[in-house]
Amino acid sequence: MIDNPVLEVLRGRRSIRRYKAEAPSNEVVETIARAGQQAPFAGQFGSVLLSRKREKNPFSAPLLFTVCADLHRMERIMEKRDWRWMMNDMFSLLFAVQDAAYMAENMVVAAESLGLGSCFLGGTAYQADRIAREYKLPERVFPLVQLAMGYPDEDPPVRPRYPVSFTLFEDEYPSLSDEDVSDAMAAMDDGYIAQEYYQRMNHKIPLEHGREETFTFADYGWTEHMCRKWGQWLPESAALMEQFEKRGFHLTPPQSTG
Repeated sequence: MIDNPVLEVLRGRRSIRRYKAEAPSNEVVETIARAGQQAPFAGQFGSVLLSRKREKNPFSAPLLFTVCADLHRMERIMEKRDWRWMMNDMFSLLFAVQDAAYMAENMVVAAESLGLGSCFLGGTAYQADRIAREYKLPERVFPLVQLAMGYPDEDPPVRPRYPVSFTLFEDEYPSLSDEDVSDAMAAMDDGYIAQEYYQRMNHKIPLEHGREETFTFADYGWTEHMCRKWGQWLPESAALMEQFEKRGFHLTPPQSTG
């Protein structure tokens, strides 16, 4: 496979949850933020919050970035030009989420190239109201994802990925055979079990709905972990929709009073 310094950074990326005491300099922070700004965008709908409060940050990370889907700034620009936002919130938010996601990934890659590590915090959206109060966010700014970041104080292995053949589909989406699915599952599960990933954490997601536990750490791999997550958690979207509403994004039609 082709190799170069950029590809080495991308293929070597790991989630880091232990950080050294050394705090990245202001120049490093600005460099990472600037790299985020250079990501592709629909309307520069990504903005970034920063906390250096290590005692409060997840994993005691020296930096905690919160990447936001942000329509507030463009609305202010439109006011200056005597325009009013008319695009529906669902489509607007879709663009803003894309912009913020691209920005976050650029920041992670930039940080890795400077010797830093990071960890994405994917549950940020459910904390949106709390984060908004903490950072005094105006409406139409939605915290999408957080990034704990700093100099790594651990050296975990790179986690497995699906085979490229299970990801790259040319011309049309294939009919996945049982063998295709089994091969992809084995690539993930064998890798995680060999690294003793869940065993080291001593963690299996508890089973609900009367399912009986039959797995040990010898066979509890990534696919079982993911199935328990996507197959048991958060079946209703009401709590998340409430977070969007509180941030000024109205994704459901108003209830008829007639």
